[in-house]
Parts: sequence; structure tokens; C-alpha cells
Amino acid sequence: MNKREFIKYSSYLIGGTYMGGNTALTIPSFAEMTGGKKQKGKLVLRYKPYTLQLKHTFTLATSSRTTTPVVLTEIEYDGIRGFGEASMPPYLGESHESVMKFLSLLNLSQFSDPFLLVDILDYVDKVMPGNYAAKASVDIALHDLIGKLVKEPFYRLFGLNPDKAPLTSFTIGLDSPEVIKQKVAEAEPYKILKVKLGRDNDREMVEVIRSITDKPLCVDVNQGWKDRGMALEMAVWLKEKGIMFLEQPMPKEMKDDIAWLTERSPLPVIGDEAIQNAKDIMDNKDVYSGINIKLMKCGGINAAMKMINVARALGMKVMIGCMTETSCAVTAAAQLAPLVDWCDLDGNLLIANDPFDGLKIVVGRVTLPERPGIGVKYMYY
Repeated sequence: MNKREFIKYSSYLIGGTYMGGNTALTIPSFAEMTGGKKQKGKLVLRYKPYTLQLKHTFTLATSSRTTTPVVLTEIEYDGIRGFGEASMPPYLGESHESVMKFLSLLNLSQFSDPFLLVDILDYVDKVMPGNYAAKASVDIALHDLIGKLVKEPFYRLFGLNPDKAPLTSFTIGLDSPEVIKQKVAEAEPYKILKVKLGRDNDREMVEVIRSITDKPLCVDVNQGWKDRGMALEMAVWLKEKGIMFLEQPMPKEMKDDIAWLTERSPLPVIGDEAIQNAKDIMDNKDVYSGINIKLMKCGGINAAMKMINVARALGMKVMIGCMTETSCAVTAAAQLAPLVDWCDLDGNLLIANDPFDGLKIVVGRVTLPERPGIGVKYMYY
């Protein structure tokens, strides 16, 4: 891309707002903003709205979408840049506007030492309650920055062996039998498939997939079932079909019914929408067999590590997952992959306009990059 094309297709944030038109759909570029100019020995935060275009309509038990709004962040310190991301699927309740507002309230220039990670993240958390995706974007950028400053991949700073990262699943959303078959064909490199259920054609979905592959499957109902008797009947049937586990089968408010199901189910029952932070794990320790951790739900890598420790102390299974995200946030989550039982890190594979290069899936397994920080490369610098 030459300079003229770059100027034509890029857009910039000025003074914490973004320009009109299709700003969020253009190639994302970080630009200096008010309060975001280089300051030697200080942390400088920049951010940019962007919209992910999905390769296929993404259909869950309760909704469908073709795009996902994200905000890309950058924290610079003495010329070194760390990258982060906030991804906001509808159920999180965050948006371009809310994330931009939250980030505009932060004054990271008060910090002169990026290694004071706990102090910085404590400050960020106290600025405003909630806003976990926005907070995750700062957390991820800080981890990336620190790794780059010491010139090491962050998983090495955690003391983790990347060879112990498990296989990742590839998600098949609700769709017609013809499209389901197409999606399964596209997922040929993956050893495990994750199937979205929760509507009136659940058995058909599984039967269509089983007609063309015998790969291990896991299912995510996204709170779609409302009757515990039917849920148990489905769990028994799914066990016969080679399903590995059952994720968020019923609305999170139906705790007694889910606990009843977990006690009787032949499959592990994993909490997703019900589990946002470490406190939720404690509150649901007798409700689920395991948890699905996502950086956008909990606020980033630091919070996710705490959740893993709590879950393990309670004897629960752990999965690390993601939203529809760029390779930035997915690769950040993958730093913790060696600590978990299951990975569902395919969000970047579901989008058509990923501006980052990061983790790779090799023979179905998460393979972490050896670059420093979280290991991503921004494609437009």
C-alpha cells in the first residue's frame, strides 16, 4: 500500500473521538490523540474503533450477527508499543462508545514504570465498575509491552511450556444442513469441533455433523434450554454421540436446575455466561463441573490467571475461550493455554479482516509465537 492509499483508507482518532463516515470499517491505524503524545519515561495510551467482519453469519441460541465491534489499544513506553483489544459481542453490554468513554478517563501517564502491573491495573479497575472488555484491552497491552521490554514471550515469564497447550476446538454456529456441512469441511485441520445448539433443531445439527465426521465434539447451548428434564435427556443422547462436554445448557439464573443437571449428567457441565470473575466461581462451585474463562468477560490476563487458580483449588475443569476477536486478543488468551484442560481459541479464524498476525493452529493444536510480549505483529506498521 502506497502513502496515498494509506491516507485514503486510514482514519484517525483526535481528542478521544472518532471521525464520521465508515471509520470503524477501515484499516485500523493508531494515531496520537490529546494526551496521547510521546512522553519519555511515561505510559502513553492510544485507541481506535474497528469492526470485525465475520466470514459467516454467527448464529447462537438467542441471536445472530455478521459483525463484532472492537476497540484496538496501544500503550507506548520509551518507543516500545504493546497492543491490546476490547471485543464487544452484544451480551456483554459494551460498545464502541462505552469503551472509548472508559479509555478516555484513564491517565496512564501518571505511571513511569510499566512493571508495576498490579498498581496500574488496580487503578484502571477503580476508575469505573464493569467495563471488563475495556479493562482487558489495557491489561493485554500492558502484558504485551512488558514482554517486549524484557524481550521475552509472556508465557515464558509465567514459566509455562507452550508444548503443553491443548488442542483447540473450531466453532460451528447454528445454520442450515448445507451450510453446516460447508463449515465442517472448512474445519478439516481441526481435531475438535464445537457445535452451537439451543434451538429446536439440535438433534438435526448433531446428526448432520456426525454424518460426515467422527471427530470429538463439544456443545455450547448458550443458555438455550429451559427444561432440566429435557436437558438431561439431551445430555444422555449427546454422550452417545461422542460429545466431550456441555457448555452453559440453561439460563445462568436457573442455578438450582443446572446443579440438578450437573449432578446427573454423564457429561461435564461447563459454566460460561454465568462465570465472569473469581467470585462467580465461588458462587457456582456446586453448580458446574468447570468454567470457561474469556479475557473480555473477566478483564484480561491478570484476572484470568486468578480465575484459573481458584478453579483448580476447587477441583474444577478449566477452558480458555474467546469472543470473535482479532489475533491480538486470541493470542493473549493463548498465553495461558498450557494451564487449561480445553481451548476454544478460534475467534480470529471466524473473521475476514484480522489486522494482526499471532498464534497459529498446527495440526489442531494452539502454537504460540516466539515473538516477545504476547507475540502478535500489527500488519499495518
